[in-house]
Amino acid sequence: MNDYQFKLVRAKGKFIWHAHEDTDEAFIVLDGELTIEFRDRLITLEKGEMVVVPMGVEHRPVAQNECKIMIIEPRGVVHTGNARVLTGVSL
Repeated sequence: MNDYQFKLVRAKGKFIWHAHEDTDEAFIVLDGELTIEFRDRLITLEKGEMVVVPMGVEHRPVAQNECKIMIIEPRGVVHTGNARVLTGVSL
């Protein structure tokens, strides 16, 4: 929609620390629980809740158990943001 993508994701475990320098990123929990870790705090979301991570803010999504989420961001945004990834390990 208007060059935005609505990505449906099953998440489990810890993602890498990253930031998106040019865009905000929205997370909506469809089922389960998702924690967004920031360097100075945590936000835990349950089914039906949403958070917008402002551009340039380093964050890491974490799901202890599998959860279903929708991520809304502009088309072409690299999901690892500014982090470099090699064989699944952030550098």
